[in-house]
Amino acid sequence: MIKIKYISHSTILLIINNIYLLVDPFFTNNPILKNKNIRNFNKIDYILITHAHIDHTKDVCNIYNIYKPKIISNYEICNYYNKNFQINKYINLNFGSYLKINNDLYIKYVYALHSSSFPDGTYGGSAGGFIIKYKNKYIYISGDTDIFYDMKNFNIKFNLIILPIGGIYTMDYKTAYLASNLLKSYNIMGVHYNTFIEIKINKKKILNYFKNKGKNINLLKEYEKIII
Repeated sequence: MIKIKYISHSTILLIINNIYLLVDPFFTNNPILKNKNIRNFNKIDYILITHAHIDHTKDVCNIYNIYKPKIISNYEICNYYNKNFQINKYINLNFGSYLKINNDLYIKYVYALHSSSFPDGTYGGSAGGFIIKYKNKYIYISGDTDIFYDMKNFNIKFNLIILPIGGIYTMDYKTAYLASNLLKSYNIMGVHYNTFIEIKINKKKILNYFKNKGKNINLLKEYEKIII
């Protein structure tokens, strides 16, 4: 069983057999997040960072100082936190094979079509996403990206794909539908919307759009969860 809790924007908590994975922590200065208390969690074992933009990394250090998790990201991002904040618990990846967490849980860093830099201008390496494999279940967390044809080549039957739908900085919901076709997935979770005026969406319109296309899209409320 995998629990996926939507926090806000692209911040997601996955609970997999008592392992807590927090993706792209953005609590502080998040304009739509009501509950910004980062001490609410039982624990955080890993922080997964897709890319370096501030709306995906704002609270990495704050989370680390409380829970002491390992950071999982690319070499440039891990090196940045080690060099600037003396964070020495990390696993740096690049695009390639799965990282084994335990006998049932594997994580793979995969390509995303997006830019990546820290607020101080430091290069954040290539933007990415993650494929989470737990036993016979698969979740794709795309990170900030537009559609790219190689999504088709993952050749995985995903139980859930997590895609941005706000447009402007990422794909919009219509492109997310096309991406779901490449990924051969029926079950989608939308992220990266409504946080800023540029990425405001009409939830009802999008829910109906996917329903009419014969697919399910989850647009969750703050701290709402789904289980797969």
